[in-house]
Amino acid sequence: MQKDSKPLHPDVRIGHVHLKVADLDRALSFYRDVLGFALTQRYGRQAAFLSAGGYHHHIGLNTWGTAGAPQAPADAVGLRSFDILLPQGADLRVVAARVTDAAELGNAIETRDPSATIARLIARG
Repeated sequence: MQKDSKPLHPDVRIGHVHLKVADLDRALSFYRDVLGFALTQRYGRQAAFLSAGGYHHHIGLNTWGTAGAPQAPADAVGLRSFDILLPQGADLRVVAARVTDAAELGNAIETRDPSATIARLIARG
């Protein structure tokens, strides 16, 4: 950090993520039916947007350049994981009951979407 620059406020959060996926229907089923996000908009077989609480979208999914692609090699550039912060432990337990392959991490679980991106769900309270 430059000597004269100020750090970001500690309450800063990143509001949404866009994911390149190989199969839109499988990804949509995972984020909607398993994790519980609501579909807000879909563009045919190319893209879908999901949210919680009525926001326009927290998660964007698209197949632009990745439709039918195999899983990326371990040394490829790209997003490997992201966090979803849940308000309380009860919310985490509801989602955990629907996830069949979750790794439990105390106040969090980790699972992989159909394109192998890790979604880490963390209970804040």
